[in-house]
Amino acid sequence: MSGVGSMREYPYAFHIALDGNGLNGLEGRAGVCLFRYDPVTGDHAYKITYFGGVAGGHAPSVDPSRRLGFLGNTGQHLLFYDPQTLDEADRVSTLRFAVPDTTIKGSTHLVWLDETEFITAIGEHLWRFDVNRLTKAEQIAPHGLKVPHAMKRSASGRYVVYGGMDHPSRGEAREVGILDTRTGTVQRVELPTTCWHLVCHPVLDVFYALSFRVAPADGTDWQHWGMSYLREYAYEVDAESGQVLRHWSADRDLPAHINSDVTISDRELIFCTGGSHTVVLVDLATLSQHRIIDEHPGALDQWTHARQAASTVTEALSRGSVFANAHLYVGAMKVSRGALLDGIYACQLSADQTLLFTANRGQNHITVYDYPSLELRTRIPMPELQEFDPRVPSWGDPRLGFHHSYLVNPVSPVSPVSPTEGTP
Repeated sequence: MSGVGSMREYPYAFHIALDGNGLNGLEGRAGVCLFRYDPVTGDHAYKITYFGGVAGGHAPSVDPSRRLGFLGNTGQHLLFYDPQTLDEADRVSTLRFAVPDTTIKGSTHLVWLDETEFITAIGEHLWRFDVNRLTKAEQIAPHGLKVPHAMKRSASGRYVVYGGMDHPSRGEAREVGILDTRTGTVQRVELPTTCWHLVCHPVLDVFYALSFRVAPADGTDWQHWGMSYLREYAYEVDAESGQVLRHWSADRDLPAHINSDVTISDRELIFCTGGSHTVVLVDLATLSQHRIIDEHPGALDQWTHARQAASTVTEALSRGSVFANAHLYVGAMKVSRGALLDGIYACQLSADQTLLFTANRGQNHITVYDYPSLELRTRIPMPELQEFDPRVPSWGDPRLGFHHSYLVNPVSPVSPVSPTEGTP
């Protein structure tokens, strides 16, 4: 654990899941980075913790009372932590409830129903839990997907919607799920593309599912996939009927590949990309216009991140033969625009829609942008993994492993000053 500055009261608390260094976050460490920020003064502080005996840190969240944090992971644990100190609060093995048919099927995300109850996926079902009785759970219904992933609650609270991952042996997903919490019924919605991640409309019972297009190694191995250089989609889906109302489609040259966090404003659908190094903002009114924040590393940046680039290359080679998968390697280079680093995995918009927080996995920094202007407000380089894990040699990959994130907003509104007025 480490910090910069005192952990005094800060208006914003940006929780970012950590999975350590390497290309495949589904197999790495499990930790949390807590980044605190004051937009008036520009002051910041952070804490970093990795939890032993847990793997595949993926997506954090904080309960509505702000007393308990959850670190979703691919390692079949429910892990909870103190959102102020990052001290572990509790953990439970989900294997006591169900044994999955693949190790990537974990409780990576959840939806809070209130201050103590939540819904998550375990095995082939959706389950309801109470944090006061974690060893007891209610099986709600079969989730109906190959590998459930990101979960969100619709504006009215009635529907829980969730994306799905491709399955290592059962193949491509091309589906999302909808749970009606009032009736307990589940609807599976077929789509043209697999969609890992989604976000709900702020007012309507409508959600947006984003395509996540990959191809299997050797043509059949969905455990070791490669990024596909294909066009991407965002589907606007009615949560009640499961009908696709509208959709956005981007040509393959638009750097919008391998999305991670998805957030939304009154005017734009906002998502960040681990493959393309961007934040893409799509106009909600038309679903035709877009803006882009580009954090693509230049030649000098790649040189200064040589250890990360070397790790990317070696791990990519370990996932499939160059000769049998040349198309995947070429496609990945087209997606990343020649970068040997991964990109932005975390992005969250403040509740008052004035600040956009991002975390760049490959370049290991946290950035705050003004919204809607997208002017860079501050960028904070983060420490190396070697500070927290002595097993990592000095020449090893230093990435902390930023993944999904969750933003705790101030109770009272904050009026940020312009970037030039605050302390950088």
